[in-house]
Amino acid sequence: MAVNKFFLLLVAGLALGAGCSRAPVARKVPPVPVLTAQAVATNVPVLIEPPPVGHVMPISTVTIRPQIGGIISRIFFQEGQDVKAGDLLFTIDSRPMQAAVDQAKANLQRDAAQMENSKIQFDREQKLFDQKLVSQDEYDTSKAGFDALAGTVAADHAAVTNAELNLEYTSIRSPIDGRTGGLQFHEGNVVKAPDDVLLTINQIHPIYAMFAVPERYLPEIQKQMQGHTLSVTASYEDLADEPPRGVLTFVDNAVDATTGTIALKATFPNSRGVLWPGQFVKIGLQLNELTNAVVVPSQAVQEGQNGQYAFVVTPDKKVETRQVKTGVSYGGRMQIISGVSAGETVVTDGQLRLVPGVTVNDKSE
Repeated sequence: MAVNKFFLLLVAGLALGAGCSRAPVARKVPPVPVLTAQAVATNVPVLIEPPPVGHVMPISTVTIRPQIGGIISRIFFQEGQDVKAGDLLFTIDSRPMQAAVDQAKANLQRDAAQMENSKIQFDREQKLFDQKLVSQDEYDTSKAGFDALAGTVAADHAAVTNAELNLEYTSIRSPIDGRTGGLQFHEGNVVKAPDDVLLTINQIHPIYAMFAVPERYLPEIQKQMQGHTLSVTASYEDLADEPPRGVLTFVDNAVDATTGTIALKATFPNSRGVLWPGQFVKIGLQLNELTNAVVVPSQAVQEGQNGQYAFVVTPDKKVETRQVKTGVSYGGRMQIISGVSAGETVVTDGQLRLVPGVTVNDKSE
């Protein structure tokens, strides 16, 4: 009898143990940490993608050459200095030119006196000829002498003008506002006109950027230019501030048949002087602007087997998957045409650990 009781207790214990091992143990899943951002409605510029590479060029480049030869007596600027139109750059030894001016004026004075004396004689001969007291031959000789001296005086006036012009050329001034380059000659050097290049000046306020876009954009560019001025930005690596802004000012008159591109030119005020001739920049050409477009950070949009999607955080801190249709991208943001509305919260980081319905912990807060 005792053995039977022990057996029954053993069986009951084993059954109880087996039942306990099959019972499910409920575990609480902790929220998944994520970063989020809010979808907002804003104006989005429509840009040419990928951004074309542009080449910065000065508005104008002037090569300074001497108009007369001589010794450079003085230089009035530093290399790399900004100069204004009319600023004195160089002077060439003016003493030979001043001597030429003095000589030309002396010749003019001498010949003018001779012409005046010839005129007095001619006037006398003319009166005598009118009274038939001198012959036609004598009259013609007197007139020819006066005309010859009048021509000599006219030539002397031209010689004085030329000599004064050469004297003026000894002062070399800047023809434009711009920035000076490196000096090719220094004080004391003898320069020869017009072969020697003294200096190059680039006008960089404003400044150009030349670039090319695929020809498929040409119809839209022409259409938009009829209604308003197209905005252009220029950016480059390590740019600390906002990209310089300019406007599209030139569209070439032919498509390059080799590359299938059309050349464009944008003008930038360049008041800060951040754009430099010869520099390569990325050009942002704005064709249009979308009004009240819904945008999210680009990293919120994921690629899946069924297309693009985003994780949207519901008010109860759970996530759901939304298929989205995207539009243009700009400045790290993506336009959402459908799938997400303005004001909704999307996940921007931590998507790999998410499944629909899971609770999230927003580390952005």
